[in-house]
Order: sequence, then structure tokens, then C-alpha cells
Amino acid sequence: MAFPADNSPYYIGMQNWTNAVHPHPDPSLAPLGPPPPYDGAPSAARPTIAGCPPGLEYLTQIEQILVEQKVNYGEMITGWEMSNNYVIKNSAGQQIFTAREDSDFFSMQFFGPLRPFDIHIHDNFGRDVLTVTRPVKCGSCCCPCCLQEVEIQSPPGNPIGYVVQNWHPFFPKFTVMDAARSAQLKIKGPCCDCRCCSDVVFEVLSRDEGSIVGQISKQWGGFLQEGFTDADNFGISFPMDLDVKVKALLLGAVFLIDFMYFETNKNQNQN
Repeated sequence: MAFPADNSPYYIGMQNWTNAVHPHPDPSLAPLGPPPPYDGAPSAARPTIAGCPPGLEYLTQIEQILVEQKVNYGEMITGWEMSNNYVIKNSAGQQIFTAREDSDFFSMQFFGPLRPFDIHIHDNFGRDVLTVTRPVKCGSCCCPCCLQEVEIQSPPGNPIGYVVQNWHPFFPKFTVMDAARSAQLKIKGPCCDCRCCSDVVFEVLSRDEGSIVGQISKQWGGFLQEGFTDADNFGISFPMDLDVKVKALLLGAVFLIDFMYFETNKNQNQN
């Protein structure tokens, strides 16, 4: 996976992340260090951080996340929709989470990218730390009712917020909400047709849309990957001191954006 340009304002120094010293919003907290590799070892005790859902402690000390969708060769060969799987990394390329879609076979074939899903996110000890749930909603941008949304739970079964589509005739727009459905951030994407041979950037904005807080970038994967698979790569950037729950909500937003705008069956498109 290619990293963004070195002069990107959101990714400057990402290649040297492991050698950098990142200030933490709470100086009393010791750095958690890089995540351990998953080797099937028994669950280890988690460090405790006030206000942080268990399993998301590592998010408190980073400002960039990379989400890589695994290529599904069975889907390429058969043309049938299959469950998506992702690897979630820090900016140094170290795995911090994995994500697995849980959808039934009928829904995947009948609804395609509009299908309902549960995406289970696990840490490197295999523990289920985050769940992203999407119900069946309308898929037409011309219809302002029954728009898309996901619910994010951490720990699973405990909602911490939502990402809800806002109707707009031309641009993808979303509101990031907390558990009480109070707006925290906005997300605004480019015109849906502007996605060829380049990264597609969704700006993360303040509630009043007056300032840019971060971004979600769908990264161009090259002609082979883009032409023959629906495996997509995303980068997320946000302030280091952003509430850890809001960071988790932005991670959940990636899966909704992926399914809404980039999850296409290439075999069907070529037939």
C-alpha cells in the first residue's frame, strides 16, 4: 500500500512515526507502546484509561489510522459477493486491529453494497472491542428519507455513537453523533464521480463546518486493484487529543463510506 505524499499536511512524518515523541492529552498516562502481534496468546490485562472503552486504549496515542481491505480471490473468480475483511494499522504499518464482516449469504447477493452488516473489530489478542452495525436503508441519493447510517458499539452491545448520512443532491455528507445523537463532527466528500486515478478525500469538519479537523482518504490502489477487485484502502487522520470515542466513530464511518461509494462487484460491471 502506497503512503500519501511526504508533504501531505495530515501525514507529515508518518514514515518516522515510531521514532517520534507524540504528546499525550493526559501527561499522567504512560505511553502504551506499539500493539503486540497477534499470536493466539491468551488475553492479557488491558491498561485502564478513564472514559475510554476497553480495548480502544491504543487509539488515545495515535492520530492516523490505515484501513486495508483484504483481496477476496473467491469473489473475483465467482463474481458472488462475499464478506469483507480488513486489517487496521497505525501509520508505521503495524497491525492494531482486524475487522470482519458478518452478513448472511442471501443479503450479500440480494442487496449487494446496500446490504445490512455487522462488522466486528478485534484487537491483536482476538478480543471483540468494537462493532459497527448497519441496518437496511434507502440507497438513492434522490430520496431524502430513510438515509444511510451505522451504529458503533464499544464494547459490543453498548452504543457509543452513530454516523448518519445527510441528504445532499451532489456531495456525500454525514454527521458524526455521540450516543445521545448529539452532533460531534461533520464529514463532507467530493462529487461522487471524482474518483479516478487519484485519492478521494472526505474532509472531517467541526460541527459548524467552519474548520477542518481531519480527513478520511480513500487511497488510489492502482489500475489492477481498482479494475479487478473491490478491495479498498483508507487513511484516517484526526487530532491526537480528539476524544477516543469520536476516533472510533470515524473508524466506523470508513466502513459506511466504503460500502456506499466504493464497494462494487467488478466482475458484474465487466459483464
